[in-house]
Amino acid sequence: MTSPMPMYPKLPERCLVVLIGASGAGKSTLASTWLTSQVLSLDALRGAVSDDPGDQEATTDAVDALHLLLKRRMARRLFTVVDATNVTRLAREPLVAAAKQHHMPVIAVLVFAPASVCVERQGPRPANRTVPDATVRKQHTAMLHSLPTLLSEGFNEVVFADSLYRLEPFLQRLSEAREAGLGRDYSESLDDLALVRGFFGPEVLPLWRWKPGSDLASGKDRIAEIRLRRQYLTLAYRHDADGEGNFGFDVLLPCPFDAECTGQAWAPVYSVTDLYRALTGAMHNDPDLFCTIHDGADDIDQKLNNYDTSQDAPAENPRSEPYELEAVGE
Repeated sequence: MTSPMPMYPKLPERCLVVLIGASGAGKSTLASTWLTSQVLSLDALRGAVSDDPGDQEATTDAVDALHLLLKRRMARRLFTVVDATNVTRLAREPLVAAAKQHHMPVIAVLVFAPASVCVERQGPRPANRTVPDATVRKQHTAMLHSLPTLLSEGFNEVVFADSLYRLEPFLQRLSEAREAGLGRDYSESLDDLALVRGFFGPEVLPLWRWKPGSDLASGKDRIAEIRLRRQYLTLAYRHDADGEGNFGFDVLLPCPFDAECTGQAWAPVYSVTDLYRALTGAMHNDPDLFCTIHDGADDIDQKLNNYDTSQDAPAENPRSEPYELEAVGE
């Protein structure tokens, strides 16, 4: 888990954000952290005009629709994100012009991933959404060549996606929506189906990755990450969380008992609100938090050198088994 951090730089409330990056760089994943209504996606507009988001023959019509919608949103001075490759000056010029016409700041956000990664990410995509390797590499080169010219093109600021730290506001928005859906925000909008949607809701799924080799068929707990660029949370699926067959999820946190502790501290999470609290440090004093070395708050005086973390956890605490954690890629 990363330490809680604010967004740098803070984007203006009213501006145009132009995502720039090759196919497979992670633009749509980043765009999904904003409200759907705020994002103009070229793929989605291809689907809107042709019923097929991968229909390249519909690109011209989709671009026309994007420019029209952008002009209307800029006239209303609405925060807007353009999700397309935008790797050429020709593609960027009408976007900048639409914003400048209504005195809206324009921010270029470079979404970078190595060309080899962008190519690799084409593999799992449906055939109609796969971009040829040569095209992806050409887009990647064009993006790199555009860096020196962006400010002269009229962009007010150029930032890299990794500097935005979008995971915190993303989880906050989902948390607020989920609390309202459960009727726990003191509103009357109780949604009877909310509990059926699972622990965290469908929006988290694009950011979810199971740890390689982590398999429920083995009868053991599974490890996963919710990752967005450099920020992530590590979670464990507990198939027998209380020793009585109940299941649930724990999130990995820093040990609250000893800043130099090398053990793993876990706390149960039941909703996206808990994920948000874990990311922002609000769960560090959770009464259910336990450490694989210190166990609970009653054991804070236990000495590190008297505990062998390589051994299996005691039977009376089925959630305290230490894990080998490896980073899961984006």
